[in-house]
Amino acid sequence: MHIGIITSEFPPDIGGVETYAVEFAKTLQGLGYQVTVFLHSHHNTELSIAGISLCPVLKFCKRLDRDILNQYKVDAWHVMNAAHSWLALETDKPVVVSIHGNDFLNPYPLTGTPAFTSWGPLWRLTKVLSPLNNWLGKRFTPVYMRKALPKARIILANSHYTEQVFLENFPECAGKTLVAQVGVGDNFLATALATKNNIVPQLLTVSRLSEPRKNVDRVIEALAQLSSSCNFCYNIIGDGSFKPQLENLVQKLGLEDKVNFLGRQSTDNVVAAMCQADLFILPSSTLPDSHEGFGIVYLEAAACGTPSLATRQAGAIEAISDGESGFFVDEPTVENIKDALQKFLKGNMDFNSQSCRHFAERFTWQRVVEKALPFYNPIQDS
Repeated sequence: MHIGIITSEFPPDIGGVETYAVEFAKTLQGLGYQVTVFLHSHHNTELSIAGISLCPVLKFCKRLDRDILNQYKVDAWHVMNAAHSWLALETDKPVVVSIHGNDFLNPYPLTGTPAFTSWGPLWRLTKVLSPLNNWLGKRFTPVYMRKALPKARIILANSHYTEQVFLENFPECAGKTLVAQVGVGDNFLATALATKNNIVPQLLTVSRLSEPRKNVDRVIEALAQLSSSCNFCYNIIGDGSFKPQLENLVQKLGLEDKVNFLGRQSTDNVVAAMCQADLFILPSSTLPDSHEGFGIVYLEAAACGTPSLATRQAGAIEAISDGESGFFVDEPTVENIKDALQKFLKGNMDFNSQSCRHFAERFTWQRVVEKALPFYNPIQDS
């Protein structure tokens, strides 16, 4: 059976949805399925994955992509972002949709755009038409989603929390959802657990630095209040538009000798950093149009034997076992984060690396993929 995966997030880009898409595709291929991943025409495809075809042909526009995808023969489609669910309106093949949270709360990419500049000489008016094109995309993308999502064979949610929020926003999809959760990559689970004998406690964040709701700035402010009483080294892996502001904050607070920005790193380097770290930190906020649907990164840290500090909100509650693989702040204020970090740095909290890994081992990609397999069958009625 040939499965066509449509995604706007895929490596070498970094993020939870990127991880979901590539691990799902690799697991399908490992189970004997033919897999083609359809990406934007400008996506970097230097990364090669054995047995998986990467096809950078999409424009992320329903009007244009409909004709492009009609040229390919697949047995079923798997859409990795709710904004691409329009495909369920345009094909007689089974369509499975994975939802993550922000993709349906604040749809991206804007697949409902009319793409005016693709119409002959109108490309000359790109600057003039771009605002209108964007406005129409924001208006029509949710319209197509609302029509298409109920026609999907199944909608896989990455957490019970995501399913709940989705059905509150799309009640017409009741009975169409299934919680499949997420998995942990073998490269995290297969690494040997390191004995953590750090003289200076090692703290770590791995995140895109383009979303203020990740609250990396609040972590830095909290650590600034502890710098005179606690020793620590805080490493931040990731890049994004928010990074210069964070670097300025570190300089302003005089933490240059304790906070390191390591930029984007390879997966191997991320695994090594997680194994070395004493604590992973990512106390994200929940906003009306953005939340942590699950948080694969917490599981990845646990797989490396490292506990996490997160906010007791959204999908993070399912990604961390309180007291076993991490702990929480109820609200991600600077004061709450400071108090939590102080308890950890003072040795008032203790976690076992093997217990962290045991929790992570409950989440496998094969388990996630197996939830989707029955719905690829073209014989089954939707």
